[in-house]
Amino acid sequence: MSELPELPVTFRPRRTRTVLLSAGAVMFAVLTVIAFLLPNLSPGERTSFVFTGALLFGVLVLLARPKVVADESGVHVVNIATSRRLEWAQVVQVTLRPGDPWVFLNLSDGTSLPALGIQPGIARQQAVADAKALRALVEARAPLGD
Repeated sequence: MSELPELPVTFRPRRTRTVLLSAGAVMFAVLTVIAFLLPNLSPGERTSFVFTGALLFGVLVLLARPKVVADESGVHVVNIATSRRLEWAQVVQVTLRPGDPWVFLNLSDGTSLPALGIQPGIARQQAVADAKALRALVEARAPLGD
């Protein structure tokens, strides 16, 4: 069993998040600068350049949103557009198999919940360590008798 991290602990793909937010900020800045440097644009066209940059930045912010927060009462999984709070007893197993794009939480109701906050992407070793830590937390808080 892996060493238990101190609670509360937040797992998120930091490198991926940094890349997404940096790229979004750069795209927004570049499109805004272009909007004001092009001499023959109308105010509406300038606004559409800035709006497009803001929209692209917003999409990348959403893609950078996923995280998994474990605390004393359970696990909070935040994915791109959804969020779900789980009690420890609801999480039966934490899996990250080779080739999986992210961790899956197998739940007591027989379903599986993707947890995009732990994803191998560009930091495989960190994702594996995070998955092991979350697995150890789940095993340590499993209801007695299981």
